[in-house]
Amino acid sequence: MSFIEPGLFDMIVRLRGRGISDNNVLRAMEQVKRSEFVPDDLVPQSYDEKPLPLPCGQSLTSPMTTAILCQTLDVRPTHKVLLIGVGSGYSSAILAKMCKRVYAVERYKTLVEYAEKRLHKQAARVVLRHADGRLGWRGQAPFDRILITADVRVIPTALQNQLTPDGLIVAVIDGMLTSAKLEGKKLKETPVLPLDLPAMEAGKAKAT
Repeated sequence: MSFIEPGLFDMIVRLRGRGISDNNVLRAMEQVKRSEFVPDDLVPQSYDEKPLPLPCGQSLTSPMTTAILCQTLDVRPTHKVLLIGVGSGYSSAILAKMCKRVYAVERYKTLVEYAEKRLHKQAARVVLRHADGRLGWRGQAPFDRILITADVRVIPTALQNQLTPDGLIVAVIDGMLTSAKLEGKKLKETPVLPLDLPAMEAGKAKAT
């Protein structure tokens, strides 16, 4: 039997108690140690219910926020997932436990390198790219699921065009977690719940 960190066990119990009911999400989060994705000096806080700072002024979302995003995405084992915003690589590793493959785009090269080191240890089925997340990853499209880990005014058209006909995009739109599906050529948005995420930044960062 593999060792489960006490903090990790407590986190899973807390998430279940607060309404995370998708066993696929809970199982994936149990298999991925959050402690391996936080900066070394913050390891003791790995499983606290709060976001943690990352390089480039970014942050690792709280466990509950991560779980809500993954649960709303409704991932299946056969799915091909596009993740916009890599951060530490933690969400990528969780999604990789739930689907066929994850393609993840990050505007900060420093974070791409940070995540690559940690995902390599996990042997995760994740491919990373340093690019402008608003443009997605056209060369690997279409995707069954697209997750935008930022707050946007509207879902970028480029991402809508990279979705399979029966696919799903999950994003926070003006403070509201939203699930969006194509109906014909039009995207139908369904509000889920209020959620606070940093605003999406434009472009590909040059310095870091």
